Amino acid sequence: MSLSAIEFDGSILRLLDQRKLPSVTHYVTCSTSSETAEAITAMVVRGAPAIGITAAYGMAMAQANGEDLQKAEQVLAASRPTAVNLRWALDKVRGQADIASLAKEIHEDDIARNRRLGGHGSVLLSGGTLTICNTGALATGGHGTALGMVRSALELGTDIHLYACETRPYNQGARLTTWECVQDKIPCTLIADSMAGALMAQGKVTAVVAGCDRVAANGDTANKIGTYSLAVLANHHKIPFYIAMPLSTLDTECPSGDHIPIEERPAKELFTGLQVSVWNPAFDVTPASLITAWVTEDGVWGKDKFCGPGPKILAGSGHIPFM
Repeated sequence: MSLSAIEFDGSILRLLDQRKLPSVTHYVTCSTSSETAEAITAMVVRGAPAIGITAAYGMAMAQANGEDLQKAEQVLAASRPTAVNLRWALDKVRGQADIASLAKEIHEDDIARNRRLGGHGSVLLSGGTLTICNTGALATGGHGTALGMVRSALELGTDIHLYACETRPYNQGARLTTWECVQDKIPCTLIADSMAGALMAQGKVTAVVAGCDRVAANGDTANKIGTYSLAVLANHHKIPFYIAMPLSTLDTECPSGDHIPIEERPAKELFTGLQVSVWNPAFDVTPASLITAWVTEDGVWGKDKFCGPGPKILAGSGHIPFM
């Protein structure tokens, strides 16, 4: 993608406003940690890796401005609860003498890891590939995770046609994934979320690939609402279902999906115009039993990497989240 979604000059953070895409290309500027937290909450920036990078830059500005770093961290940590990358990035920069330099390293490291992840996952994809939400350069430091796998496969000359679910109610697939595909000339067809089963039944899907916001120690995976439904459909149609999992999204202290906090978004995002109760969770949890494999920057993981609570997934895996 030609545009950079996250830019930091040492004092000002510029975020490509993803709420206005694809019709308007506009940047929001942040100069304090509180403004950064507001931008995360308001979905100016979204996607687990991108949120973590943005939070790190928020802490860099807090340090430069002489803000109370503990308070700044608390405000940023509360901005969105499900994506574990946010907490991961804040843990990395805590107590550092030069947060700005470390934040930049986190940003650059994310791009490099996405490239490695994409390379490992590229060999798994060919033909019709279905995805949900946005997992590309907009959702990460660059290149992307699930969409990065597609990019890497296309770079190898693989014949791929991407099917993008619109991803109601926030339409990240319809607005953002399709926009990235147009930017990079990725063959893409947009479908309504409810069309996924019919598309699979017609034999047009050879693989489903999704990103993740948090993976529990047993492999249960939280991702954008609707991911669980795709996993059930894929299993029924005997289609492989892959999770693109940067190791920064692995939460070894979370025993299972039952323990993953699920953010609920404002009712107005699902507004009907009527006085009716609204349930609007931003994420759902896909059980590990429905996932074919998890694609990481360290390679492709099978279910044998996960055993529930405990450190087995670290043994021999080379799991070093950063530095």
